[in-house]
Parts: sequence; C-alpha cells; structure tokens
Amino acid sequence: MKKNNRFVSLVLCVLLCAAVLTPAAHAAPAPDVHAGAALLMDAANDEVLYEKNAQRKMYPASLTKVMTAMLVLEAVDAGQLSPDQVVTASSTFTAGLSANGSTQNIRPGEQMSLLDLLYCLLVASANEASNILAETVDGTIEAFVERMNRRAQELGCQNTHFANPHGLHDDDHYTTAHDLYLIARAAMEHDIFRTIVSTRRHEVPATNMHSARLFYSTNALLVTWYYRESYLYDKAIGMKTGTTDEGGYCLLSAAEDGDNYLICVVLDAPWITREDGSTDRRQFTESRDLLKWGFSNFRRRQIVDTDTPLAQVNVTLSETDHVLVRPANQLERTLPVDLDQSKIEKTISLNSDTVPAPVEQGQVLGTLTLSYEGQELGVVDLVAVSAAQRSELLYRLDQIKSFFRHSGVKLAAALIVLVLAVVILRMTVLRPRRSRYGARRYSGRRNYTGRRR
Repeated sequence: MKKNNRFVSLVLCVLLCAAVLTPAAHAAPAPDVHAGAALLMDAANDEVLYEKNAQRKMYPASLTKVMTAMLVLEAVDAGQLSPDQVVTASSTFTAGLSANGSTQNIRPGEQMSLLDLLYCLLVASANEASNILAETVDGTIEAFVERMNRRAQELGCQNTHFANPHGLHDDDHYTTAHDLYLIARAAMEHDIFRTIVSTRRHEVPATNMHSARLFYSTNALLVTWYYRESYLYDKAIGMKTGTTDEGGYCLLSAAEDGDNYLICVVLDAPWITREDGSTDRRQFTESRDLLKWGFSNFRRRQIVDTDTPLAQVNVTLSETDHVLVRPANQLERTLPVDLDQSKIEKTISLNSDTVPAPVEQGQVLGTLTLSYEGQELGVVDLVAVSAAQRSELLYRLDQIKSFFRHSGVKLAAALIVLVLAVVILRMTVLRPRRSRYGARRYSGRRNYTGRRR
C-alpha cells in the first residue's frame, strides 16, 4: 500500500513539474525596440501588429530606392520599357551624387541592361543606378522625382516628400514608417522586384567599360557577406537597407511563414559596440526580433460567422411579425494568440426597430461593430435571414389609415364638419324664425285686402 502511495506521489510530482516547466500558449511581450520608428504589419491583410512612431517624419536614406525601382517596373508593365533593353548612362546622371555614397562605379557612356541596373540599385544599393534609371523613365531626374511624389500620394502616403531618387540626405526628403510600408507593399506585388530583393548575390556581365561585377546583398537577414556577426533569418524574403548620418541605420524587411506574410520597417536604429569589441547593428536585430515575434504571437482568427442570428427586427404589413438578422459576411482579424475572444465587444446598431414589409432575404437592416479594449476590430452589415412578404389586405388598410392620418385630410375633414355644422345651424335655428315672421306679415295682408267697399 505504501509503495502504491509513493508511486502515485511520484507521478503527481512529475506532472506538476511538467506543468510548471511547459511554456504556456500566451503571447510574449513585444521586443524592445530602440529605433526611432518601427512598424510591423500583417501585409497579407493590411493590419498593424506593432508600431512605434509610425507617423513620425523620418529620413529614409536608401529605402527611397524601393520607390524608384517600383516606378521603373510600372513603366515596364506599361510597355514603356523592357527589362532586357540596353541603357546607356548619360553624361548628366552624376548630378547630386556624393563621392562617398554606395556605388558600382558606373561611368557615363557605359551600357547595361535595365534589369542589371535594377540589381545594382536594389542589391548593391548603387546611387548612380537611381539617377540613370530615373532619366531612362522620364528623361530628367526632376521629372522622375515629380512622378515619385505623385505616386506616393496615389498610394495614400500622407507624410512623404521625395527630393531625389536615391535617398542621399536632403532636408526636404522625408517619409514615415507607415508610408514606407505602403510603398513596399505595392513594390512587392511585382514579381521582378520580389526576385531582386530576395537575391543574395548577383553578377553583372562585363560591359563596354567595365569587367564583370559580382556583388552581395547588403541585407544581413539574407547574407552575412559584409558583416562579422550573423543576423540571418530563414523566413526573410527581402527587402532593402539604408544608411545616412541624418537618417541613421534603416531596414525594410519582409518575411513569409506559410500563408503569413509580414513587412517590417525600422528607421534610425542604433549601432551598438559591446565591451568585447563586437557590434550589434540594431536595424537587423530589431527587424528580425519583430518578425519572429509577429509569427509566433499572432494568428488569423474568425471573430464573426454568418450562421448565428444576432437580433430581430419587427415587421409590419405582413403575416410575419419579425425577421432575424445575421452578419452579412465573415470577419477575420490577426490577433494575439492569448486574446480572450469572449471579451470582444459586439455592438448592434439596427437601422430601425420596426420595418414595413416586404423585406427581402439579405436586405441590410443594421450593422455590427466589434471592438476589443476600446480598439475597433471591424464593422459588418447585418442582413435579414429570411424574407417577409407583404399582406395586401394589411397594406390597403394601412393606406386607408394613412390617408386619414394625413394633416391635409384632417384639415379638409374639419372644414367639412364646420360647413355641415353651419348648414344644420341655419336649418334648425334661423329658418323657423323667418317663417313665423313671414306668416304674420301674410296674415296682415289678408285682413287688409279682405275689406270691400
């Protein structure tokens, strides 16, 4: 008996230890972010997972080149340009470039395919490639910059202004983490762009002025060629680095995990040197941490289904006295894994408590608003589950009632009553008096005329 008790105690102890040591399925707090601004988005569904100063105006540095590349590819889609066409660098493309900026030493008169110029732009971050491509699209850099600003407005960027196509510092060249996300999401819709920004290394064939060029991506999430420390992230699929003294260390990154697709923006991140001499380029560390955190702690959830009626609306002029209403469509949101779905607030707003027949199946009769801790999660229409046919008898009776309830009819009826009252008054009160008086007068005439001489 004692042995059995000891065995049971041992089993319970093991189970207790396992329960304590097993991690709970709760969302971990967001990573510490030291960057000046950051944004993590569920790009597949356009939902915010994390943000820090996402609307603050910042200097984007070479992240600018994402917009430049997208406009080139839109010109390709429009048939204006071709990826295979050979581009000759003009003698004016060096305008506005600095001597110490990132480059692939492309020279005036050098010939290169448009596609290789895009690789120089996005993988090696060559500033001169920006100007060459801008002139190829619009003839002048100034005209291309105007196109950049128009396109930014079309994408919904509210705090963005470009002054050049490469991102070298200009006080009038700024954007926000949120606006950069809008630009990056649009750029990633182009297959050529996706291929280029996920490239770890690329070789440009020899040109008329240069031997073959081999270069590696500056994105440490993809390759560690330029960095002693490893920031590799196996789910990363791009996108672009940027660095200036004024803008700090910046990174636009994207990652996929199954159907989950995230875009992360980190601006003005620090570069930390540890006591042992190693460094931590926080634009990579913080981007990787945010992407990992996003995949681990958020799930796509259905928060509204179309099967469950949520309210009823009274119906008049029908044999059916009410109809039920349900959500018109399902509603899904990307939410923390530990969010208590029972605490999602549902606010029903009916257009009216009562509606007249006929009511069609699927007719919109209200809205349902869902929120969690004061944050709105979405709004969906409420529609009739079934139809309610109109009763012609009830409809005609209601028309009659409505006719007599009309103010004009009431006024006319009042006038008719008043006229009838006057007529009755004249007939019953005034006329008899006149008859007696007339009779007396007639009687007098008879007495007078009856005398004869």
